[in-house]
Amino acid sequence: MRVAAMLVMLALAGCAQDKTRSVGEAVGNSVSTFDPKQIGKSDVDRVADIHRREIFASLRVLAEKLYRRNPREWKKGGHASIEAALDRLLDPRNAWRLPEAAGKRGTDAILLALREDFEGDRVAVFVAGMGGMLNAAFEEKTEFFMLDELDPQKLYNSARNLELAAWKLATARAAGGTPLLLSNEMSLALQPANLSFEREFGKMIGNLDLLSTLIADKGHRTIARVAQSLATAVFLPVVALR
Repeated sequence: MRVAAMLVMLALAGCAQDKTRSVGEAVGNSVSTFDPKQIGKSDVDRVADIHRREIFASLRVLAEKLYRRNPREWKKGGHASIEAALDRLLDPRNAWRLPEAAGKRGTDAILLALREDFEGDRVAVFVAGMGGMLNAAFEEKTEFFMLDELDPQKLYNSARNLELAAWKLATARAAGGTPLLLSNEMSLALQPANLSFEREFGKMIGNLDLLSTLIADKGHRTIARVAQSLATAVFLPVVALR
């Protein structure tokens, strides 16, 4: 894993040093598209930018998939379409805070969304809970520079929390046994099984684990690794510095 991370860093460094592309091909001109902000970034910062971008892209995919499998949820908010519900949920101005979450954020919001007696938009609160937790793990920053510092333990804890959130999503049932939210589908009639939700969770978890290991190695830090059964597991703490 360390070798793979170093290869990614070296590739990014090479791209940053030689990032030019041809424009105005008719006259044979070439101009540099180098972003001056890159001067303030280390290779690890660039890697962190990429991993964060990929993680939140997967979160958006999950939100859309959940809404498509559970259309009753986006209709609870009176939205005209799935797209309108997603625009509201993912609006950065909301900072993952939703009125229907009753002030709960992060893993508390995830638990609220999967309570049987919850009557609000389960998809919105579930996704906002994950988004708030991940945002805290990245210290509420959207990109990183040399003076920024990420805590590998928070990234590791977030990965374990996503594993638990995926398990709770798949197993949460109403009293009659009906899933509170439809996600993965495994049945004899559906071959191969629909595991697209699991794959998106896996992408996010893999990105978090790789980034946490890279940052821990860079700072000569140790991650306290936890082994627990999903059936009895509790969410691990993830709190932003500010």
